[in-house]
Amino acid sequence: MGKDSEKNGERGLPKIAVVGIVAVVVAVVAFIIMGHKRRFEPVLAGSSEIDFTLPDLNGKDVNLRDYRGKVVFLNFWATWCKPCQEEMPSMQNLYMGLKGQPFEILAVSVDTDGPETITNYVRKLGLTFPILHDQKGRIKELYKTTGVPETFIIDQNGVIAEKVWGPRDWTIPSSYQTIIDLLKNGPRPRSAYKEAKAAD
Repeated sequence: MGKDSEKNGERGLPKIAVVGIVAVVVAVVAFIIMGHKRRFEPVLAGSSEIDFTLPDLNGKDVNLRDYRGKVVFLNFWATWCKPCQEEMPSMQNLYMGLKGQPFEILAVSVDTDGPETITNYVRKLGLTFPILHDQKGRIKELYKTTGVPETFIIDQNGVIAEKVWGPRDWTIPSSYQTIIDLLKNGPRPRSAYKEAKAAD
């Protein structure tokens, strides 16, 4: 009886070990698949903002999270981008028009040149909103941008309320309706942003 039990125990141990190894392998594979899925999933309305720190043109670090409680207009652009150049004056008008409101524009340049190129461009266009420099392209990769310009309107809770591909004329009321709604009524549930996008 004792010997039979010992034999059964010896046969049982390898089975437990195999089950354990299979469970670990399945968990690792699932983790890798989820990681790849997240890597290629676009950052859209209803997604959480992705926090970052970037230098402004004076070399001072700016952190996105510091703007919680405000509506943030996060714009990715470049000095060599013609549509960006056409869009920027309307962004400046929007910035001036909402002065004093809990609103901020953060314009992230993806130029690989040094900050001097960007500074000259900013002076030429008379831009006064904060300009950040993503020289290594790390942040544009986090936001999975497909080109420039691209804009993310982020609500007061750090949730993306709207994503805009390409340039817009920000002097047209329909262009900035989401911003006005957020300033007037506050943030909406995350699902509402996704539903609004699906209805477009």
